[in-house]
Amino acid sequence: MVPFLTRGASPAGREARAPMPFARLLQRPGLSDPRPAIDLRGTGAPARLFPRLARLPTRLPTNGLDPVLGRIGSLEVRLATRPKDVKRAQRLRYGVFYEEMSAVPLGLAALKRRDIDEYDAVCDHLLVLDHAATDAKPFRKPRPKVVGTYRLLRQDEADRHFGFYSSGEYDLAPLLDANRGMRLLELGRSCVLKPYRTKRTVELLWHGIWTYVLHHRIDAMIGCASLEGTDPDRLALPLSFLHHFARAPERWRARALPERYVPMDRLGREAIDPKAALQALPPLLKGYLRVGATFGDGAVIDRQFGTTDVFVVLPVAAIAPRYVGHFGAGADRHAA
Repeated sequence: MVPFLTRGASPAGREARAPMPFARLLQRPGLSDPRPAIDLRGTGAPARLFPRLARLPTRLPTNGLDPVLGRIGSLEVRLATRPKDVKRAQRLRYGVFYEEMSAVPLGLAALKRRDIDEYDAVCDHLLVLDHAATDAKPFRKPRPKVVGTYRLLRQDEADRHFGFYSSGEYDLAPLLDANRGMRLLELGRSCVLKPYRTKRTVELLWHGIWTYVLHHRIDAMIGCASLEGTDPDRLALPLSFLHHFARAPERWRARALPERYVPMDRLGREAIDPKAALQALPPLLKGYLRVGATFGDGAVIDRQFGTTDVFVVLPVAAIAPRYVGHFGAGADRHAA
């Protein structure tokens, strides 16, 4: 969730949407853990072989939001404002997902060595730049290095295009119907360059997300998170813990699609050692739990990327007050 489209016909009661693209996406942000943490990613149906990034305008809209959202030392978090910014985020994602991790690039991604899909053209992109490290190329002015990124898909944009990306794994129709009138934000494709997987970088990303949430009056954040591995029995402890101790309320409980549904309650509640279960969770999932996130019904195996995915939801009203103060507008340590 935080951070993350329709396939085939629209669910009953929902308006028809544009056709669904073909390849799938992955997002894996990192924290201080030496292994790259795998983040929420609207994972779902695959994107088209030839994405429509060329349709991005020369200047990307920020909808009245100052593109520079915060800064800590030499690090700055900002919104992408040019197609070149998005391409730099794609190169970072490629390096983390396909070169460092085990994902297999498809189509244009393999040719361009950028993690590309159609949704890049309809999402906003958060970037973390390091002004103390520059990318220098011949005949080009040095520029701050992109060291982190997050992709943000607002519900109004999802409804105008392909729907939420995570609906390729989860049935979101009941959740959307139960929360009509609320503004949702799907977070995905998040990653951080290995040397920057520190508390400072992650705090800056979250400050950027929170500033974005306040500006767009978002009511809840959704998305998918991943545990490494495709054998649910080996992940029985963390999956069962999430099922028994952190299950989303019914109105927010998205269920995995029937053909992809993997039961999470592999152990009985009484057999779970909560402390051991927390230690078995990726750092980012533990962070989501601390903030107040809850989880959907059923996991999904993603064999292409070697992960087991869970659905995460975080209503803004459920965020613990201490975190609102930590990342919110009053957190002047992040001021640009």
